[in-house]
Amino acid sequence: MVRYHIIVYGRVQGVGFRFFVRERASLYGIRGWVKNRFDGTVEIEAEGTEEDLRLFLESVREGPRYAYVENLEINKKADLKNYEGFAIRF
Repeated sequence: MVRYHIIVYGRVQGVGFRFFVRERASLYGIRGWVKNRFDGTVEIEAEGTEEDLRLFLESVREGPRYAYVENLEINKKADLKNYEGFAIRF
């Protein structure tokens, strides 16, 4: 298991992006959270296996229909938070 901290840049607010991320996290068994940031980006904390996270990140790069993902800033973290599930934070 590994943990990633991700910042998503682009048109990712007001397009259902957080709900899309939560759905994809559920699909790939990812635990953590997603939230909008004041600067227009979206922040994600994600824990899972390397393979599940790879698939999850591929889908995050595509995003939902009306989103446009310009870039992902991905940082691998040394510790796990052992999240119970995946939540949308406000």
